[in-house]
Amino acid sequence: MKKTIIIPALALAAVFLTACNTVEGVGEDVQAGGEAIEDTAKAVEDDLTD
Repeated sequence: MKKTIIIPALALAAVFLTACNTVEGVGEDVQAGGEAIEDTAKAVEDDLTD
């Protein structure tokens, strides 16, 4: 009885841990994209003010 509960619970925990890493990765990608946009905007602003 215990094995029938423990094995699915471990599998479910593995899925949740993988999902956390995936969400963290997406957050880092979005942040990097935002920083690239910010850098480009600053460069354009510098070009327009010079």
